[in-house]
Amino acid sequence: MKRANTRVIVAVIVALALVAAACSDSAEEAATTTTSTATTTTTATGGDASSGSTDPGSETQSLASDYLGSYELMNEAYGTMVTVTVDGSTRTIETNALPDHNTGEFPNAGNPNTITAQDLTWELPAEPAFTGSATNARTPGVAVNGVKFEPATAETVDCSTGESYRVEALQDLYDLGLDFNNAHVQPTGEYHYHGVSELLVEAYESDEDLVHIGFASDGYLMYYSKSGAYESSYALSTEARAGTDCELSLPGGEPFDVDGTAPDGAYTSDWVFDEANGDLDSCNGTTIDGQYVYFLTDAYPFISRCLNGEFTESRPGP
Repeated sequence: MKRANTRVIVAVIVALALVAAACSDSAEEAATTTTSTATTTTTATGGDASSGSTDPGSETQSLASDYLGSYELMNEAYGTMVTVTVDGSTRTIETNALPDHNTGEFPNAGNPNTITAQDLTWELPAEPAFTGSATNARTPGVAVNGVKFEPATAETVDCSTGESYRVEALQDLYDLGLDFNNAHVQPTGEYHYHGVSELLVEAYESDEDLVHIGFASDGYLMYYSKSGAYESSYALSTEARAGTDCELSLPGGEPFDVDGTAPDGAYTSDWVFDEANGDLDSCNGTTIDGQYVYFLTDAYPFISRCLNGEFTESRPGP
């Protein structure tokens, strides 16, 4: 699959700003779709930011971004429309939540929903406040292109013996209809990411290793490392699962037992955090040259499940 050609036009970049940054629902699969040629036009009225760090490794890690100030993003081929306004301590994101890249076919066998334009407004802090509280977040952030990140799912496996397991989106046991962007569609028609989208990364990458791809709900920035320089600190548990006469919350299927089975990543509880395992904290964040940021990673948790800054968990307004 080839990605659509993307041309970014930055009209005005007026200032340099220092970066600050920081840390889950749905269910569904996908087939590839035809490739179209699209032009994404971005008009920036804020500014880019750049700073560096030598941790981890010896090379300076640049946090440069063209999307820290106010900007508008439109892509006629995909229908993408995003307006981001930074006014004082608030970043307002007005979006129709249509991605500016190819998607899989929807509906599909694992997802009965169709992608439709939304009318959403997110209000996020532009001046984040770090608390270190690691508070769970259902929607930890929004991508630069206005599509939300929501890594957790609504699906569970519940056992008559009392155990309950939250199904992970990125696993091979249950078909939740994810496409090649690790994304699918909610009943409302809203397309959203459960993991890293290569096409999203490619659309906003530069020569730098770190790609700014989103804004966390607490105001910190979200990045992806093309080299994998920042690794998740989660690993599979070594403790066997318990539970008999279990049922998946999705329709169909027969009761089954999970008792004695080994964790393989199918369920959220299969994963345990150990800071010695990687470079990132429990919310998939770290500090680079004094700036706290979150990372999307190719390994669990893929996208932050918690946030370390102040935020209000709420649905975006229409």
